[in-house]
This record gives sequence, C-alpha cells and structure tokens, in this order.
Amino acid sequence: MDEFSVKPKRYLKITTILAIAAIICLGIYEEKTKTVTICIDDSKKTVRTLKPTVGDVLQSEGIKLEEGGYINYKITDKLKKDTTITIKTPKIYKIKFGEKILEVKSTENTVENILKDVNIDLGKNDYTYPTLSAKVNPMDEIEIVNVDEIVETVKKDIPFEEVVRKTSKLEKGTSKVVQEGKTGLKEIQVKKIFKNGQLVSEKLISEKLVSNPVPKVIEKGTKEKEIYVSSRGNVRYKKVFTVVATAYDLSYASCGKRPGDRGYGITASGTKARPGVVSVDPRVIPLGTKLYVESLDNRSDYGFAIAEDTGSAIKGNRIDLFFPSGKEAKIFGRRKVKVYILED
Repeated sequence: MDEFSVKPKRYLKITTILAIAAIICLGIYEEKTKTVTICIDDSKKTVRTLKPTVGDVLQSEGIKLEEGGYINYKITDKLKKDTTITIKTPKIYKIKFGEKILEVKSTENTVENILKDVNIDLGKNDYTYPTLSAKVNPMDEIEIVNVDEIVETVKKDIPFEEVVRKTSKLEKGTSKVVQEGKTGLKEIQVKKIFKNGQLVSEKLISEKLVSNPVPKVIEKGTKEKEIYVSSRGNVRYKKVFTVVATAYDLSYASCGKRPGDRGYGITASGTKARPGVVSVDPRVIPLGTKLYVESLDNRSDYGFAIAEDTGSAIKGNRIDLFFPSGKEAKIFGRRKVKVYILED
C-alpha cells in the first residue's frame, strides 16, 4: 500500500474525531446554557447565558435594581434552565389626605395595591378616588376620604307650658300662681358623619323621655268686687264672716285701768280709744285692718271701724267694740255680727 492511499484515511479519522469532539462540546454548552426571560415593567427580553446566578445575568445585561424596586428572585439565587425574572421599578404617586398631599413610591399600579405597598390602611367607612380597583399612572393623585361616624347623646330641655285658668274665687284684675312650672328633659342620640374632619351630616336615631314637663298654672279672677250697701253707704270689701261681738268702754270694769294709770285710754296700736276702735285677735284680723260691722238684728250697725286694740279674752272669731260710755256698752251686750274686711 503506498503513502498516498494511507493519508486520506488518516484525515478522515481526525475529522471524525474533531466532529465528535465538537458535538460533545456543543452538547455540553447546550447543557449549561440557560434561557432567561427578563421582564421589566411592560418590557421583556430573552437571553441565553452561562451565568450561574440571577445577579450575574443582571450585571452582564447592565440592569441595575432601583431602591424600593421589586424582583421575584434573590440576587444570589441560582439560574435554572428556563427562568423568568420579573422586575418592577418604583413609581411616584401622590396621596391626598384632606388638604395634605404626600408623595410615595410604589411598584404597584392599582390604588388598593399602592396603598398596601406603602402601609396605608383604610378605616371601615373610608373610601378613595379613584376607586380601589382603578389603575393609575405615575404622578397621578389618589385621594383618601376619611369617614368617621360618631353617635352623640345630647340632653335637651323640654319647655313647660303656661296654663291660665279662670276662677270666680279671685276678683277681676288679680291672679295667682297655683303651680310652678318645671322644665322636662329628654335624651337624644344623634349620628354625626365627618369627612376629613368636617361635619357633613347628622341624623336623629333615638329619643328618650327622662322627665315630663310640669305646666305652670295661673288662676285669673273673674269675680266682680263685692259691694255691700249699708245704712251708711256702699262698702267695697274683700272678705266677710260672722263673729261674736262684745262691747267695752274705759271703765275699770272693762279695761282694768283708772284715769292716771299708765296706758289708760290707749290702744294696743298706740292710738287713743274712741268710737270705731275694735279689739281683735291679730291672728284672725291683723291690726290696722279697716272694717265694717253690720248688725244681724234690727238695731243699727256699729258701722265703719278699724282694728287697733287687743284683749286677753279676745281670741279667734271674737271682737270687742268700743263705746264711749258704760251704759252704751251694756246696751250692746253680746251678740253676733257680720264683719266686712274692707279694701284699703
């Protein structure tokens, strides 16, 4: 066999070996190569890499993570055959509380998730604008409306009425309070709703009576002033009653004093004893009261008089009438009379 016939066989063998080696290396490369899909917000790209970790492939692709951003793997996590890396970069949103506006960063794009991301909790009745499910764009404003419901218990006075009753027991032009008025009380529960600290509505939800008001009762007189026609003219009076009347004079037998004795002829009121002076029980007829004394028999009235004196024996419905002489006092004796209490 010549040299020429041997060389092609040698070349074929070498070529075959190299091809097999290439196939083996390609297989090893394919085995170690990983397909990585990188999703950054709304963009996506796929790379093939031999890098072992998430951090290595991001570095090789020139991708830097922003502070506060989101990634679904740790930087040190090993890459698998097919790996999808999701990255969300933080966006700035405006949160409005009443008149206050706060800028926050979040990787989310719905109102509800943004608030959760920045640890803002809503109260039971709070709401937002736009709604929680709405998607928002960076720098959009999210308004939070804080709603507070407060139930207040308020005590409220119930005014009393004034009742006027007519009575014939009182004279016209006169009145008398027979019952003082008293204010009642009730408890009212009111629900008040505040939005961002401002009262927007209130509603009565219950009412409880604590005490009833007591009306003020006033009696007004309808009685015409009475006029008694006596033998000495018309007499206007406000009260009349019957009493037992006796008579006295300045004799020692009547008054127990003689001329020259201290207080002789002087009444309990300090006036001089004279016709028309009547001795009374001040508990029944006050001293100074003007009177008219009417006889109940056919004799003449004693007439106009004034209560100015007292006596130890004059108690209750008894009076003692002064006469200038013992003879007249004896003639009068003891009898029943009508006493009219005159108007001043």
